[in-house]
Amino acid sequence: MITSKELSLKRTFDLVLSLLLLPLLLLPIFLLVFIATLDTRQFGLFMQTRVGQHGKLFKILKIRTLKKGKHLLGTLASRATTIGYFLRTSKLDELPQLFNVILGDMSFVGPRPDLQGFADILKGQDRVILKVKPGITGPATLKYKDEEYILSQQLDPETYNRTIIWTDKVEINKKYVQNWSFYLDLKYILKSIVN
Repeated sequence: MITSKELSLKRTFDLVLSLLLLPLLLLPIFLLVFIATLDTRQFGLFMQTRVGQHGKLFKILKIRTLKKGKHLLGTLASRATTIGYFLRTSKLDELPQLFNVILGDMSFVGPRPDLQGFADILKGQDRVILKVKPGITGPATLKYKDEEYILSQQLDPETYNRTIIWTDKVEINKKYVQNWSFYLDLKYILKSIVN
């Protein structure tokens, strides 16, 4: 199980790496926000409430990729603009989460931050997931990198997500927290870059 000392090490690594990356990524982030603003005809920086460490709510930052209107699970890819689809599939829409890491809401590696109604209602041993900060990448994120496509193939994406994908992610993320190591975090970061 991840210890308080290991959580401090994890946070130190996140802060150092994010501050090193900031000068390199600041201009591309601003440029992508500008492009997304023109592309979607809405402000190009998207903010949404997510569940963080210990169930604390925070605002996740992303590049806006979807057209105006209602967005249902399983239809997100079809609701994206052409540029937005590229940003989503390349994961460039997640670059602003660097600021979430700097602010201490997120980590580079961990369970993906969920909407309310998922991680915040976990019970018993499953709540161990909330011990760590949610991550930009992680074992469940890598396994379900094609989640949007998987959901688009289902007759009832909401039910499939809650009963199949979400329950599997909980098990994967529990194992991550219970068996955490600095080496594993580095492995997931490298795997995310090459995937």
